[in-house]
Amino acid sequence: MKTSNTARLMEEFSKKRDAAITEMERKRTEVHSLVPGVFEIDRKLSATCSEIAMAALSGDDYEEKLSAIKNENMKLRAERAALLKEKGYPEDYTEVKFECPLCNDTGFVGINMCSCLKKIVAMGAFKDSGIGELVKKQSFESFSFDFYSGEALKHAKNNFDTLKSFAENFKQGNGMSFILMGDTGLGKTHLSTSVAKVVIEKGFSVAYDTVNEIMADFEAQRFRGSVSEDEIRKRYYDSDLLIIDDLGCEIINQFTVSVVYNLVNTRINNGLSTIINTNLTQSELREKYADRILSRIFGEFKPLRFLGNDIRAQKIKRM
Repeated sequence: MKTSNTARLMEEFSKKRDAAITEMERKRTEVHSLVPGVFEIDRKLSATCSEIAMAALSGDDYEEKLSAIKNENMKLRAERAALLKEKGYPEDYTEVKFECPLCNDTGFVGINMCSCLKKIVAMGAFKDSGIGELVKKQSFESFSFDFYSGEALKHAKNNFDTLKSFAENFKQGNGMSFILMGDTGLGKTHLSTSVAKVVIEKGFSVAYDTVNEIMADFEAQRFRGSVSEDEIRKRYYDSDLLIIDDLGCEIINQFTVSVVYNLVNTRINNGLSTIINTNLTQSELREKYADRILSRIFGEFKPLRFLGNDIRAQKIKRM
């Protein structure tokens, strides 16, 4: 099962947060010893919560007392900033500096995973799936139309524009899905990897596996118990975007057909996006799969056809 080590990541986040707080405390100690008056101001500011609580308990004139506390705090902060500036320190010198201002390096905003942690988790999933290096090399910026001509070029440009727009405007649960069809070496993997890269950078979760790797995980869960149902659900059923490579290359039997149908059908019903890459034509797919699978795929997925000659072979000839 290709999953990133979430416990390890959370430990790294905790260390990063602790380091930021430790650095803040070091700077505060430095300022207290070198800038007279700041320590006393910080002492008064730290008593604010107690003052607000006492004002609330008093009952009478709470709003008036609260306003007075706020005004006093503003005055103290202005004095503090002036003292720091006089000694050559920036106004925010002693403020804690977290890498992520959204979650303060906790990895979560409320109960939801922060986009910074989602990105790291997704990148870990790419690395574990064996295409981590592809994400580094294959992007929309590196895609070239030099290996296409005529009708193939027209299709390539349409596929590029369609998938780039989809990636840049990706939203959780939009349900838009694609099936990329064409012979080997025509750019399907490059463009689907490019989509994954952009979606990851937007902070969404992505799972990218070949159909054989997916089947191996489902078999491990069903017959050996070495992969848990929770791992299967999180990776294949719940990811914001699932990319299935080489559909049609797996051994076709009752189990694999059932896995494909349940996976595709569940994600469609839950409004989750899926991209399928296949070297087979629609008629070849029909020979392998039941009509109920084909009707779901071609009824809900937008087909993008790739034409032309194997790009890898063209590159070799040009060397």
